[in-house]
Amino acid sequence: MSDLPPIDLTQRLAGRVAVITGGASGIGLATAKRMRAEGARIVIGDMDAASGEAAAAAVDGLFVQVNVTDEAQVNHLFDTAAAEYGSVDIAFNNAGISPPDDDSIETTELPAWEKVQDVNLKSVYLCSRAALRHMTRQGRGSIINTASFVAVMGAATSQISYTASKGGVLAMSRELGVQFAKQGIRVNALCPGPVNTPLLQELFAKDPEQAQRRLVHVPTGRFAQPEELASAVAFLASDDASFVNATTFLVDGGLSSAYVTPLDPDTL
Repeated sequence: MSDLPPIDLTQRLAGRVAVITGGASGIGLATAKRMRAEGARIVIGDMDAASGEAAAAAVDGLFVQVNVTDEAQVNHLFDTAAAEYGSVDIAFNNAGISPPDDDSIETTELPAWEKVQDVNLKSVYLCSRAALRHMTRQGRGSIINTASFVAVMGAATSQISYTASKGGVLAMSRELGVQFAKQGIRVNALCPGPVNTPLLQELFAKDPEQAQRRLVHVPTGRFAQPEELASAVAFLASDDASFVNATTFLVDGGLSSAYVTPLDPDTL
């Protein structure tokens, strides 16, 4: 018989403070609930005050309204977390958009391109920078940045700025993970496949054909649930992932590894 105490996975984030952007819905909200269940204190950052307050209340946490493209507001978010709870141990930089005017490069105009880059890529730069100010002083921390499976493969259903922004998140996460590893800080890029979130539902409600074109390529035959991504984020945030750093952490049901030829060519 081992003399080691039992491992309580339900409290592996006890005493940690997690800042989650885009935390009012979808993957962000599911992750907030999962991390809280594992013992973390939660700070929700979001643009939507009503849903943000509700999300914070659901996890007995703190809501800070933030425009993630604004440097001062982002700094305020992380500084508030540290001031209220004493540290910033986990940063889940998850806020993102996928608007309908981001399409093929032939039809996507510069304002649409720039808006997506600001929300999806510039915000991750700002949030990582703000989190690192606290984590380097502490000598510890875990940053998880939401990229996408489209950062590792080409998509015929183009969202050109979204794809480019997620590729940037992936490359930046790798570089930060390498640069700050010896300071006790891990940085990983979460790369989800299609996830059943309000963002995806809104996109596919406007174009059911596009939804089917994506679904046919997922080996599991379904989109992920937000809770499935939340469990991956909780792992990356925890000491269970203490040697997982600068990774492309794919949670895509096998999509990026699949070569699929549908029986019905009309589904292509």
